[in-house]
Amino acid sequence: MFVFPAQIRDLAILIARLGIGIVFFAHGWQKLFTIGIGPTTAGFRALGVPLPALSAWYAGLVEFIGGAMLIVGLAVPIAGVLLFLDMLGAFFTVHIGHGLFVNSGGSELVIALGVGSLLLAAVGAGLYSIDHAIAANRSTTTPHGPKTIP
Repeated sequence: MFVFPAQIRDLAILIARLGIGIVFFAHGWQKLFTIGIGPTTAGFRALGVPLPALSAWYAGLVEFIGGAMLIVGLAVPIAGVLLFLDMLGAFFTVHIGHGLFVNSGGSELVIALGVGSLLLAAVGAGLYSIDHAIAANRSTTTPHGPKTIP
């Protein structure tokens, strides 16, 4: 079985985090600031999304903050799961009956973003991330101060 070297794997994770994170960040920004929560709520209501105001806030905040967290690599397993759930909700409340392709209101984008987020949640943030820096810092300290390396 072929396995990429660790540096290539971590670079691929970084690229995936950046790509998926930027898309989510932009969509969250749009819901919160460009369009606004009021019009987003109205749009969700028109689409038949349950609890449209709560759903608009959830989607806007999770996409904006979760996207930013993916970009910098902070709490990626948590952000990835929340973004997956966001896309799962979008799939079942809006996109499921419209086929696969976006030009028909379909589900291809929410499927790709959702499963990509779930994959990042499972594999973690990789080497080039705040998560890795935090973990590396924890492994070099003990409750009684820094570890001494002989």
